[in-house]
Amino acid sequence: MRGGARAVARCDALGVAPYSDMAGGLYRGYLTPAYHAAQGALAGWMTSAGMTVRRDAAANLIGRYEAVTPGAPALLIGSHLDSVRDAGRYDGPLGVTLGIEAVDALRAAGRRLPFAIEVIAFGDEEGSRFPAAMLCSRAVAGTLAADALDLADKDGIALADAGVDVGNYLTAARTPASVRAYFEAHIEQGPLLEAEHLAVGTVTGIASQVRYQIAVQGTAGHAGTTTMALRHDALAGAAEMIVAVEAIARADASDLVATVGRIEAMPGAPNVIAGQAQFSLDVRSGNAAWRDRAANAILDAFREIADRRSLGCAISRIHDLPASPCDPLLMDLLDHATLAAGQPVLRLVSGAGHDAMAMAALCPTAMLFIRCKGGVSHNPAEHVDAADAEIALQVMLGFIEQLGATFANA
Repeated sequence: MRGGARAVARCDALGVAPYSDMAGGLYRGYLTPAYHAAQGALAGWMTSAGMTVRRDAAANLIGRYEAVTPGAPALLIGSHLDSVRDAGRYDGPLGVTLGIEAVDALRAAGRRLPFAIEVIAFGDEEGSRFPAAMLCSRAVAGTLAADALDLADKDGIALADAGVDVGNYLTAARTPASVRAYFEAHIEQGPLLEAEHLAVGTVTGIASQVRYQIAVQGTAGHAGTTTMALRHDALAGAAEMIVAVEAIARADASDLVATVGRIEAMPGAPNVIAGQAQFSLDVRSGNAAWRDRAANAILDAFREIADRRSLGCAISRIHDLPASPCDPLLMDLLDHATLAAGQPVLRLVSGAGHDAMAMAALCPTAMLFIRCKGGVSHNPAEHVDAADAEIALQVMLGFIEQLGATFANA
């Protein structure tokens, strides 16, 4: 089996029990039993590819393939191991399994480079268990604040009780001197590559994003005895707010997108008016000023709706990530590697967030997008052809060789 096909097959293997926390689908939360099982499988594949394996203080799994000179700075190749609920199999893990295949090809050729290669499987990118995304890559990049670790999942389990030492967590941070660059291969999660009949594309950067948690406070009451005029229905207020999100984003007429992806009503009984409602808000744009303009308009609309309905409205900003451009030199090397692999070059921006945007605070970054069927992601229908993964692997190997030549001649 060729390396690209094996990388896809390994993602498929990780898509079922014991590597999933849900029956009949894929959900792999950070620090869950499925997460630890998946780390075990990846560790075995890393070892077989000639890497030494460790876990850092943030529970990231790292395999290191040593340089010509032991202890040299590393090219980090990575992506995330966690998933959303009812996920596809390739969002995140494909970047890790392709990294393992790249190292295995170098090992088989007896090839060492001026830099080490470290394949890193980040533990949390999606924020699907704890209410903060990219915890692990932000820890490695050294941008995570200690107070950001005061988190609990929906079951009330604190991060501190989930299997990591939060007092030691920030020691996962790497120094700039220890890292040459960061590279991430990832499915596109969009339709452009498929529309252009291309297997891969060079990412120019990642759009800025801001995420909020909104808590609407009303008054619970009996569904049959509280008249409509006397109600303070938190869920009805939240519904009006969500419609306002769509209206404001549509009217912006730019690349801006705004999404409410999660909502919860309490007490959640069919015969009780919702006294509380909580929902998420995610706003993104390639232009941070456009993003902030729309986010402020949306939040103002929330406050107006809450005042008019006599509801409380608490707004908490979960994270604020600036736009993250990829490194120009690395993009050029990736373009050259794409051409050398017999593929046309296409540059495109990422509307989705990735660990690369956190790692940009530590070192130069590059990303390679891989075509996915229909542009579908965060969905069990997510699909990547093995032939496209093989092309991506060849581009990665060319990129690594060109990067090695660049540093050797520097």
